Amino acid sequence: MNRHSGEARISVFVFCLCSHATRAFILKPAMSEQTNQPAASAQTMDINQIMSILPHRYPFLLIDRLIEIERKKRVVALKNVTINEPHFAGHFPDFPIMPGVLIIEAIAQAGAALLLTEYPAEARASKLMVFTSIDRARFRRPVVPGDQLRIEVTVLNWRSNAVKMRGIATVDGKVACEATVMCAMTDRKPIAAAAPTAAPAGA
Repeated sequence: MNRHSGEARISVFVFCLCSHATRAFILKPAMSEQTNQPAASAQTMDINQIMSILPHRYPFLLIDRLIEIERKKRVVALKNVTINEPHFAGHFPDFPIMPGVLIIEAIAQAGAALLLTEYPAEARASKLMVFTSIDRARFRRPVVPGDQLRIEVTVLNWRSNAVKMRGIATVDGKVACEATVMCAMTDRKPIAAAAPTAAPAGA
């Protein structure tokens, strides 16, 4: 091997090492900063990001994805309805229909996700969104396993700790449910442990 070819191979080797180190330096901070917390400017959310916003969990987390988000104005969520959801065991045997109240709950959860993205994670940890009213609820067609609910929620009135929304849930473009709901922020207070019962005298 002559001197020039040896120097060329060494130069290529050093270049590759430097390139790898540069990529690692660039990628490592980006990867370490990745979390499930969505930015307030996010226009979509997957299920992990939704779970970082909402406190609900199975079997009561009723939205799977947010596909459109307009801050303080509008949100569109998807809910995939499956037979393994526990309410179908009794509602109804041999004729499963998603309870209408759960469709309204899904509307509220979509709206709550929109509102809660305006709060930092530290504030959300001590808050809950609760119903304060449900008006003009209408159920147009049954929702059954295998359906995909498209839930569009439009903000009617926005305040710092409450929101009034109009929600429409459709399946294949046909309205299944619509309602106007109002939700408010409340403090999440831990349930106090029950005081121990005193033993009977002489026990």
